[in-house]
Amino acid sequence: MDKGRRICMGMAWQSGTQRIGCSQRVFPYISAMVNNGSLSYDHERDGRPTELGGCTAIVRNLHYDTFLVIRYVKRHLTIMMDIDGKHEWRDCIEVPGVRLPRGYYFGTSSITGDLSDNHDVISLKLFELTVERTPEEEKLHRDVFLPSVDNMKLPEVTAPLPPLSGLALFLIVFFSLVFSVFAIVIGIILYNKWQEQSRKRFY
Repeated sequence: MDKGRRICMGMAWQSGTQRIGCSQRVFPYISAMVNNGSLSYDHERDGRPTELGGCTAIVRNLHYDTFLVIRYVKRHLTIMMDIDGKHEWRDCIEVPGVRLPRGYYFGTSSITGDLSDNHDVISLKLFELTVERTPEEEKLHRDVFLPSVDNMKLPEVTAPLPPLSGLALFLIVFFSLVFSVFAIVIGIILYNKWQEQSRKRFY
């Protein structure tokens, strides 16, 4: 588990409708994107520049639980939802050619902007699917370092900065302390000179 990186699947839960250009989007809306933390979600355009796909999910003020499935097998991302209370899955997003690196972890977060909204995540269930791969597929899966999607132009994802080594961290702290002590000494010297000048002017 690499705690310094993560893959983000974004979901936007907003009310009303919004028209951008010739398209109209009805909220609440489920939006999927791939990210390793180097891209920002464009709230002004509801994440459209980085969106892989999405669907409307009317989940407000329901009297039963709603469910969402995110399935990633052999570079194929599928998202299904059960929001009608019928215990039936409905397709939402299906994107082939999604390349996700290993070593990431799952997380949840929410932001409502100017809206006053409530997000309740009751539970998360994670399953590791057993998939047979050829040696060539295994090598290709292992060699993915940055998230991307085949045949889809997305904003450039940059590689995360490597963590600082112990020596580098020690040197940064050491020189910061030396600089702080030096600045304090200079400050004391200047303060003493200012006091001496003030006394001479007083007499």
